[in-house]
Amino acid sequence: MKQLHHPDRKDIQLASVLYALSDPIRLYVASEIRKHGAQACNSFKVPIAKSTLTHHARTLREAGVIHTRVQGTQRILSLRTEDLDERFPGLLDSVLQAYERSEPGEGFGEPAEEQEE
Repeated sequence: MKQLHHPDRKDIQLASVLYALSDPIRLYVASEIRKHGAQACNSFKVPIAKSTLTHHARTLREAGVIHTRVQGTQRILSLRTEDLDERFPGLLDSVLQAYERSEPGEGFGEPAEEQEE
């Protein structure tokens, strides 16, 4: 079985983390893991192909945002919260809190509903 690359804590780079979290799908995945704990790849409700979700998970993993554990035929994704907090205190919380406060559907190609004033 192919070994998955996870950067060591000391090798996690700020630019890579920010890039990985700059995509709406990847933000959604990180947010869902934060809310519900470790999850299998197939548990995310995203409007993209399985291969595209695999690409996004790889980007998050190689940046050091998530850890991927192979369990049978599934890949279980978990956040590397401790590692990220050690390297960049408060960054992950700040980014995910801002994302979670944004409009539902924002970033999935769906226009956010306009609110009446």
